[in-house]
Amino acid sequence: MNLFSKIQLAPKDAIFGVSEAYAADTAPDKVNLGVGVYYTDEGKVPLLKAVYAAEQELIAKKSPRAYVAAEGPNPYNTAVQNLLFGADSPLLKEGRVATVECLGGTGALRVGADFIKTYVIDNAPAAISNPTWDNHRGVFESAHFEVIDYGYYDPKTRGVDFALMTSALESFPKNTTVILHTCCHNPTGADLNEEQWKKIISICKTRELIPFLDIAYQGFADGIEEDGKVVRLFAESGLLFFVASSFSKSFSLYGERVGGLCVVTQSKDEANRVLSQLKRIIRTNYSNPPTHGAAIVATVLNSPQLRKMWEEELAEMRNRIKSMRHALKEKLIEAGVKQDFSFIENQRGMFSYSGLSAEQVERLAKEDHIYAIATGRICMAALNTKNLDKVAKAIAKVIVSK
Repeated sequence: MNLFSKIQLAPKDAIFGVSEAYAADTAPDKVNLGVGVYYTDEGKVPLLKAVYAAEQELIAKKSPRAYVAAEGPNPYNTAVQNLLFGADSPLLKEGRVATVECLGGTGALRVGADFIKTYVIDNAPAAISNPTWDNHRGVFESAHFEVIDYGYYDPKTRGVDFALMTSALESFPKNTTVILHTCCHNPTGADLNEEQWKKIISICKTRELIPFLDIAYQGFADGIEEDGKVVRLFAESGLLFFVASSFSKSFSLYGERVGGLCVVTQSKDEANRVLSQLKRIIRTNYSNPPTHGAAIVATVLNSPQLRKMWEEELAEMRNRIKSMRHALKEKLIEAGVKQDFSFIENQRGMFSYSGLSAEQVERLAKEDHIYAIATGRICMAALNTKNLDKVAKAIAKVIVSK
């Protein structure tokens, strides 16, 4: 009896596939613009000073590695709530936000998806932007949602096609779960402005949609408070909604899988009931969350000194990405590209939808050992002063000779 004879080889993940091709390349000057990781100008994943200092505090305490509650430690969950909603939020004072530690932003999305499907609504779809982070579709399909798209990106303006987006949202059936990137849209880097967000909130109210905010890059656009504005707008709206957050990028804690899920409810009693069912989902999935990453984040966010240090380091990362956006635009002009690439500076966060075709991306890899996603998404944080000239000249070559 062969249990596995009919199992097909799974298709490669778009992002991990690029990383595998990059790893197999032996060229000394190869460049990986595909993976969504922040690198320093030296091309290294940083260990933040605030993180290191927090780890030293934790080591000095010699704490045992005991289980934590299914929802995660209270200092961490409180820190997550304060960061997203503000310490003076009426929602928090009223106890209306149920919060659980999750395995990164991906885990938060999945726990939230399972909760909606099991306890809220079973027969409504989930809607994702077109384009979006590839795993959004996979997470919600795995939770047995029908996944539909809403238009988002305008390739002509390199920005948001807001009319297309709102038209789609206004057509969705009641109780559709709508996944919304709060800032630093992945993969396009194109974000909504405040007035547009207010319109989205109004549509969610009128159409009785379920907003599910995904905030994985808080601090990478304009700053911690500025990037949290969208969450605050939803909090002030009276809507009930979900927020999946992640500290992978902002704390450079990728491998620690530190995330959180917040669910905004009508009352403290309702929040307690929601929390009890979230804990049940976690218990039957992975039982308890890990301790180390959450302890680091809680230590930093709950210490005024470490919090200040972290925000300064985050600002350095944000500003370096912005400098790379400007430098790439200027280098492309120097390389003879006539096309207007000013949109690169207007886009925000770690990614840019470059407009490169799949064929051009393939040429970059084959001819110059530069790897990117076939959609043309490039990670701006992978650029540095050492590889910028090479990347700009290679992009110019494939554009001019297409």
